[in-house]
Amino acid sequence: MNFPLDSKPASPAKAASRQPWLSVVLPVFRGEEWLERTLNSIAADPDPEIEVVVIDSSPNNKSMAIIAGFADRLSFRFVDPGGVDGCSPKTNLGVRHASARHITWLCQDDLWLPGRAATVRGWITAQPNAALHLAPTAIIDRDDKVLGIWRCPLAGSEESVDRTKLLEKLLVQNFVAVVSPVIRRDAWLACGGLDLDLWYTGDWDMWIKLALQGDVLYHDTVTAAFRIHGSSATSTGSREIGDFEAQHRIVVERHIPAIPVKRRAAVRRLANASIAVNTALAATANGQSRSLGGALASVLALGPVGIGRYMHRSRIIERVLPRLRAKLAGVL
Repeated sequence: MNFPLDSKPASPAKAASRQPWLSVVLPVFRGEEWLERTLNSIAADPDPEIEVVVIDSSPNNKSMAIIAGFADRLSFRFVDPGGVDGCSPKTNLGVRHASARHITWLCQDDLWLPGRAATVRGWITAQPNAALHLAPTAIIDRDDKVLGIWRCPLAGSEESVDRTKLLEKLLVQNFVAVVSPVIRRDAWLACGGLDLDLWYTGDWDMWIKLALQGDVLYHDTVTAAFRIHGSSATSTGSREIGDFEAQHRIVVERHIPAIPVKRRAAVRRLANASIAVNTALAATANGQSRSLGGALASVLALGPVGIGRYMHRSRIIERVLPRLRAKLAGVL
């Protein structure tokens, strides 16, 4: 059932296709529960000039058997993981092997929404040199039910986002779901890709590094869906609470020098409050004792203006309410 690695299965339509304009990097591990839905979401808007870069480290052929069923509808490039395992290492490997100038990152349990291909092509056509295109994301449960919309605290515009304002907001909270952004491949490579030491906050670190590489555009259009479920990496990874907290602090300390000196103290206070809340929520979700009261106190200490900024930048309500809905429905 395996295809030749680092190659594309041919079909008459695809054989005549030109250089891909977009590479979809898809790291796979035991993806049989989700892959059919994930690949169907891409195939719903067929475009032979989109390639799907698959890096599969599964111990069996179940995922590849599902992928094989899409060989006549999608253009694949298969990359041998060569012993590389884990989402971040495989994603970096996939980006290195991608052939398009722009890439997007798709986890095996997430979805594209109808019309994403054409919408993303429009973003790239209008601003081909932007390092990063951001957008809001739908949050769905394991049954594909939409639980909410996760927006960035940015204004949609045809103009680049002000870099200083973006960094000030992004250092408070990672408000970017990996399924939505579109990235210039050379910008990803230039900033070193995902930091493999950051098992939980590597994507957050990556968005900041990309923002320092070039222009960032925000498009207020939902074109993709991020799935929450009990066995997702974000659910299982957050169980190491001490390391979870440390991962957040590493990103803040690494990038806060990019903030103007006169603004750093204020941003750090907001970031510290956000880390306290995120850590307390992760601990509570995993049945560990961590006082939510202490986290609440850190937010209240920000004062009225600071609390408003924290609520806006952290997207705390948009992130937490879908998970509460899923918990109450018994699907998380």
